[in-house]
Amino acid sequence: MRKHLGILFPKSKANLADPKATHTPVKQPFNIDMALQRIGNAIKAFPKAALFELHEQGFTSAFELLIACIISIRTRDEVTVPAAQRLFKLARTANAISQLSIEQIDGAIKPSMFHEAKARQIQVITQCLVSEHGGLLPCNEEFIRSLHGVGPKCTNLVLGIACNEPRIGVDIHVHRVTNRWGYVSTISPDKTIAELETKLPRQYWVEINRLLVPFGKNICSGLLPHCSICPVLDMCQQVDVKAHR
Repeated sequence: MRKHLGILFPKSKANLADPKATHTPVKQPFNIDMALQRIGNAIKAFPKAALFELHEQGFTSAFELLIACIISIRTRDEVTVPAAQRLFKLARTANAISQLSIEQIDGAIKPSMFHEAKARQIQVITQCLVSEHGGLLPCNEEFIRSLHGVGPKCTNLVLGIACNEPRIGVDIHVHRVTNRWGYVSTISPDKTIAELETKLPRQYWVEINRLLVPFGKNICSGLLPHCSICPVLDMCQQVDVKAHR
């Protein structure tokens, strides 16, 4: 209370307010159409996701994209693309790659993570395709998943990009970003695929990987995301974001 000329006045509300309190903007409902349109504009200056880049360069077969996806596992796109290019300069088909030694395959893809294991995997897959399937890789989910070490991410990316099937390829970027938005709530990429299949419009099933890989690398990064320049900040719930730029 303040005393002035013998009259007591209550403190103003401004004086009672916590000086450290900050205003939290109200988030808009998440609009996936608007979000992906904005992100498409925001990523134009960034390098494309590896498999989409290779596809644009003419490596369009299901086999080529499967091999590129194997190379890409735990490997940055800027390493994946030239590694795949070096291997395909030596050989581009299952028949041709099956004739290469593990050392030749390994030498081409060596900068990628776990390159020795990947070289052996690639040789096993190509020899299987040649000996049992005429060197051809069909656009068949069950068959691709049956190949040595091939999981749902590579299967869906191959089917979506090379085979023009509506498939959702979820890597760490797609998993992290969609959970950070609050669009899904999952604990693993495989579970993210399942949840996205229930709510993401099918027209975006292939597109979401093309958009969110460069977005996740350059804007919505794992540590200290660039929320200050995010085109969907007004809709993003920023789940588990402790600090940002």
